Amino acid sequence: MEISVELTFSPLQDDYEDHIKNFIKKLRASGLIILENPLSTQIYGGYEEVMTVLHAEIKEAFQLMDKGLLYLKIVKSDRSAYEPNF
Repeated sequence: MEISVELTFSPLQDDYEDHIKNFIKKLRASGLIILENPLSTQIYGGYEEVMTVLHAEIKEAFQLMDKGLLYLKIVKSDRSAYEPNF
C-alpha cells in the first residue's frame, strides 16, 4: 500500500533551525521520495517503509530537543506525481 505524508516540524525553542535541517537530512538519506517546500516536507512510499522511517526519525528528533510540534497528514495513495489540471 502506497502512502503520501505531509509534515511540518516545528521545534519550539530558539535554536530550531539546526533541528529542522538535521531532521530533513535524515529523511533525505532514507531513500524514500522526499519533496520539500518552505512550509512542509512530503514523503512518498510504501506504508511500512515510510512509517518505519518516520517512527525512528521523529523519536530521535524529539529526543534531541526540549519542546516541539509536528503536524502530520497521511493520504492512502502515492500523490508524488500530482499536477494541478486547472
